[in-house]
Amino acid sequence: MSIPKRHRKLPGTYFVTSRTWESRPLFAKPPACEIFVDTLLHYRQEGVYVLHAFVLMPDHFHILLTPAATATLERVVQHIKGGSSHRIRHELAYQFPIWQRGFSDHRVRDAEDYAMHLRYIERNPVKRHLVTAARDFAWSSASGRFELDEPPQGLKPQTREARFGTAEAVP
Repeated sequence: MSIPKRHRKLPGTYFVTSRTWESRPLFAKPPACEIFVDTLLHYRQEGVYVLHAFVLMPDHFHILLTPAATATLERVVQHIKGGSSHRIRHELAYQFPIWQRGFSDHRVRDAEDYAMHLRYIERNPVKRHLVTAARDFAWSSASGRFELDEPPQGLKPQTREARFGTAEAVP
């Protein structure tokens, strides 16, 4: 199966998901989790992207981010997956692949879409019965332990006019 190329630089905010190799629970223990989160925050600090939310589950991650104007989404994900993979292999002596090839993404359309994906990220560990409250999951932005960026500017609440041609706000 071929992996689609994303060569265009479409400005916007994206919900990105990727799985571990063979969906193995490689992030069930803290050392690999710490490396992933450190890598994620490192590239945020470098200005490669603006980080709004994330969760690292045992076998996948979800991230809500806005790539820098100079970066493609494909390059951003390459930094995150490639950087974390390199460090995990080097520091933890893993001999097998860390990540499945490719990733899935969804371009966030409006404030409602952003809020829906943010809730999904925050609730994922609760839904999978890893914790009873989102703030208790250490490898999530919902824990409050990590510095994140503000929601993107310009995401308008979706109005009925935008969907149906009238001026009323959607309830």
